[in-house]
Amino acid sequence: MTDGGAVDLDGACRALDAGRAVVLPNPAPLTRVVTGTRPDTVNTAKARPADQPVALWAHHDDTWDTLVPSLDLDGDLVAFARRLLTDDLLTLLLPLRPDVPAWLAPASKDGWALLFGARWSPLRPLLDRFPLLYVSSANTTGHPPAATTAEATTMFAPTTPVLDTTFLPDHTTDVPRQATTTVRLHPGGVLDLHRHGAQDHPHPNAAAYLDTLHRAAKNTGTAAQGDAFA
Repeated sequence: MTDGGAVDLDGACRALDAGRAVVLPNPAPLTRVVTGTRPDTVNTAKARPADQPVALWAHHDDTWDTLVPSLDLDGDLVAFARRLLTDDLLTLLLPLRPDVPAWLAPASKDGWALLFGARWSPLRPLLDRFPLLYVSSANTTGHPPAATTAEATTMFAPTTPVLDTTFLPDHTTDVPRQATTTVRLHPGGVLDLHRHGAQDHPHPNAAAYLDTLHRAAKNTGTAAQGDAFA
């Protein structure tokens, strides 16, 4: 197995160990992401400025627990945010308290943290090995995110390995894919839609989609008190 192009899970881990960015798949209907242990390698792989903000991949319990004290959210909303990340597979903008730690700063801008939290079971051996990752959609400037291994290997330079889904025990290739929906969760519990994507696509409009999230929160006991979830 070479160190570039399509690789298996071990090859992706070796690349991350070496400080390189890799392209990884997501469960359907999401497109791929590019990730790394350093934010600058993620940006360089995407052919954009090395200091551009990226998302933090908050997939690991330890990473989440370390992150929570920096969030300007109460306990109910913290639980709600975690469910949106892990169950709904959303990308979230969450409010931050002052004094953001250095490791979170690359995923922070104007008092908000950008988080991704999908934990797809075929990737768990890799994710458990790398609890702190930075992540962005798997595209270079001017292109939509890659939906397949072939698209990713064509779009990214040979120095950026692409995990080939044919090496995984659970892969689906015939499902239309989109990037994740991005939602902003405010300190009082109000949600707004920041970017359209796969999760809100089946709904007639943003309000209808956000209403489904609010109702699900009430039904699971993770809703905030007040008008936001009335």
